[in-house]
Amino acid sequence: MEGIFEIHHKNRDSLVLLNLLDDLEYRVYSNMGPAAFRRLPEGGFVHVRLVPICPVPGAWLVSGSMSAYRKSGAAQIAQAALAVATKQPQLVYRNPEKIEQAWTLMREDRAAFVEFFGGDELVLPPAEAEERLNTYYRHRQEAARALQPARRRPQNLPGVDAPAFEFPPELADADTTGIIYDETDGLNFYNEYGMLRALFADPALAAGKQYTDVLRGYLRSETIGPLPFRRLAAAHPDTVDAVFRKVLRKPNFTWAEHGEALMRRRKPWYYEREPRPGISVIGARLSELVRR
Repeated sequence: MEGIFEIHHKNRDSLVLLNLLDDLEYRVYSNMGPAAFRRLPEGGFVHVRLVPICPVPGAWLVSGSMSAYRKSGAAQIAQAALAVATKQPQLVYRNPEKIEQAWTLMREDRAAFVEFFGGDELVLPPAEAEERLNTYYRHRQEAARALQPARRRPQNLPGVDAPAFEFPPELADADTTGIIYDETDGLNFYNEYGMLRALFADPALAAGKQYTDVLRGYLRSETIGPLPFRRLAAAHPDTVDAVFRKVLRKPNFTWAEHGEALMRRRKPWYYEREPRPGISVIGARLSELVRR
């Protein structure tokens, strides 16, 4: 396990490190003995890779080199840890309490999204979707800052006019972008979702290659899970079978009987992982350091 840690205690033969990502303490040893820890600054920070010592519970061994930082570099260390936590939330979720906290935050954010937009599913041109999302996130940022005492409000956040959200090219170049904020799968974006909705509303459109290509692309994608198919099937129960029969060329296909098997065959990666909230929760100590 690789992480960024605060040095809590130096013991005779070990260190006690606080992981800035998951808020858990780790007792750490070195196969070079206590001398390996002498140069580490008291109360500072260290970037290091650890491996568990089996079968000793709660004991970890340094693997490779250590990068040490003084206490005065706390702000820079916090920003680096925050970047890691954002890109790799699974590191935060080593702590079960963080998983529960993240589910709670995601539910709150989804409720705010539904209240702001009037629902949890949108289909818009990319430029309009991007603009409205940025308006939403500015609204959320302003609401969050208003709840904090003035003395504790971060001074280095982007201004409310700075865009917080920008679509990647594959979404920005589409005619429509679908946005679904699901209570389990979180916030998801789909290119040309408008065409897919039109196809399920009118199966006769399956005669057009551009519509069937979109559906086949969704089925082949290794990043699109079952969510949009389930949503469309629920919204169009009278036409879903006709759509899949034409596109899959299986005249006996029914979503009720074969839909789940189709998803498991086309999206095995989705079923192999445990659901995780779409919002990562940074550690309490990291939150404190970021506010400095």
